[in-house]
Amino acid sequence: MNIDPAQPWGLAIDYAGRATVTEGGHTLGVRIYDNTLGGALEPDSLTGEFPPVYVTAQIGESGEAGSVIRGSSFVVLTPQAGQPVVPDPNAVRDAVEAALADFENRRAAYAALCATWTPAPPAPDPAP
Repeated sequence: MNIDPAQPWGLAIDYAGRATVTEGGHTLGVRIYDNTLGGALEPDSLTGEFPPVYVTAQIGESGEAGSVIRGSSFVVLTPQAGQPVVPDPNAVRDAVEAALADFENRRAAYAALCATWTPAPPAPDPAP
């Protein structure tokens, strides 16, 4: 994945933390979020730590007969020493690579299943 050094997370994200990345001939959706309700970022009153930040990437492609193969990943960035998580372009890159690897694993498993599956013979015509 080409990291854009002009962007804090390495890619342009919208106001909701979403982005689209094209990698390896696939289009992936990326999302960056935390578990707050969108207010001011504050440390947790019990732990004193800021909330973790989650980076997810997902791909889904349609195939024959309505089949869909998906690949997804989930990266968690945890705050350290009472400081909030800072943008990390490597987390986005890792999430995209993991989603593509998951997609490829699922594609290979689906191909292996299709290669071993033998459809049932058609039912005989009913007797008159």
